[in-house]
Amino acid sequence: MEVEARAVRESQTTITELMVPSYANFGGKIHGGTLLSLMDKVAYATASKHAGTYCVTVTVDKVEFLQPVEVGELVSMHASVNYVGRTSLVVGIRVESQNIKSGIIKHTNSSFITMVAKGDDDKPARVPALILETKEDVKRFIEAMQMKDIKNSVREKMDDAKSNIEVERADEVLKNQRCILKYKI
Repeated sequence: MEVEARAVRESQTTITELMVPSYANFGGKIHGGTLLSLMDKVAYATASKHAGTYCVTVTVDKVEFLQPVEVGELVSMHASVNYVGRTSLVVGIRVESQNIKSGIIKHTNSSFITMVAKGDDDKPARVPALILETKEDVKRFIEAMQMKDIKNSVREKMDDAKSNIEVERADEVLKNQRCILKYKI
């Protein structure tokens, strides 16, 4: 039986994991790739709970590592569905790390991951509408709509920029840049 709509709270998910030494990068901090993997995991769990089916990652937007995560800290990924389209879902994620000894919790990063629901035929599947019960739910839905519009606009501009590069004007375009042009035009 297909569900018509689900509330944001029904699919909210938190995953907490201890940061172990094998997660550390060469600088002794937790590797950004480890955090991205955990973020993708919580996005999958959240989107799949809402959709009631398998979901795949389409884009990861706005990943900013605000503070480092240390070995021995507990990292919690708090995720909720912020927006749904016909077959897509935008999952908002807030990442916090807690120093076990001091109890201090710090916000280390936030991100938005767009997922697409898949049916048994591996084609995009319709997702339930999102029931917005709080002011925060409404704010996040509208924010995601606006971000989607901005992202589409930027994508178009980037595609135009890539297709309209004039290498013949490189001397002019690259003037005062930190590069050395050895290619002869």
